[in-house]
Amino acid sequence: MLAFALCMDAFAVSLGIGAKDKNIAFKAALYFGAFQGIMPLIGFMIGKGSAEYIASFDHWIAFSLLGFLGLKMIHESFKKDGNKENFRITHKTLLLLAIATSLDALAAGFTLIFLDSSLYVSIAVIVLVTFIFSFLGVKIGAKSGKWLGSAAEILGGIVLIGIGVKILIEHIG
Repeated sequence: MLAFALCMDAFAVSLGIGAKDKNIAFKAALYFGAFQGIMPLIGFMIGKGSAEYIASFDHWIAFSLLGFLGLKMIHESFKKDGNKENFRITHKTLLLLAIATSLDALAAGFTLIFLDSSLYVSIAVIVLVTFIFSFLGVKIGAKSGKWLGSAAEILGGIVLIGIGVKILIEHIG
């Protein structure tokens, strides 16, 4: 579920990319998948060194981070982007989009410390799900335009908030 939630930003951006260039699906999926895998690993490594000091309130940190990111995704879904017409899809553009859409994965990587799952399996699933959704996003965007974009971000935000609530309930209850 975390992989699905994290890939929604990349999926939404991929829809827009597809509306501009239907032939870039593999390249976009590669960029987005790679950065969605790198960022949680970095977040995990940063957080791992401090895990022993925060064990008593770790669930609140995970809940706060995921809740904030979920609300941010929902808020962002309502924003209008007036620059879409001048949007050029270059390697630099894909790199910047991949970084921007994976910042939530950096924070989510910190929360992986507190989940009872393998780091490498989690990252592999995040990469695979993001790659597939980004690839499909470009293809769908090429066919259907941008009408799914904000709905995908809203759903991703709701899922992130849900995961945060689940973590909090598991540790409190």
